Order: sequence, then C-alpha cells, then structure tokens
Amino acid sequence: MGEGLESKTAWPGFEKFSTVQDILDHNKILINEINANHESRLPEALARNVLLIRELNNNVAKVVELYKELSESFMQLGQEMPTQNDQQQ
Repeated sequence: MGEGLESKTAWPGFEKFSTVQDILDHNKILINEINANHESRLPEALARNVLLIRELNNNVAKVVELYKELSESFMQLGQEMPTQNDQQQ
C-alpha cells in the first residue's frame, strides 16, 4: 500500500485531482441552487441564476483546463519512464 501512495505523490500534477473534485463538488451546490431558483420563478432568483450560471461555466472551464494539464503531466511521465526494453539493456 505504501508503494501506491509514493507513486501518487511522486507524480507531478496528481494534486490537481483534489482541486478538480473540489470544483465539481461546488458545481453540484451551484446546480442545486440554480434548479431551486428556476422552480421558484421569482424574478430575483432568476436574476441570481445569471450569476450562478456564469460561475458554473467558469468552473467547467477550469476543470477542462486542469484535466488538460493532468493529461499533459501524465503523458510526460510516460515518456520519462523507462520501458521494459530499456531496463533489460
């Protein structure tokens, strides 16, 4: 079990998974509030939805960027790791 933990902390960018999860958890809260505001049909609530939807959209863009960075880090890690053939030589 310790070996898996070491590999997780040794991988550059792994901590971004935690950031992504935090953003997704916050998005869930935003979506619930947006739905409640929509169902209420109150003008103030619907106006607030404009701000909430903008925040949600910005958060989705952040998640996409973080996943892109994670993918790049993972690909770089794969290129840096020796292959079995390299180890046998």
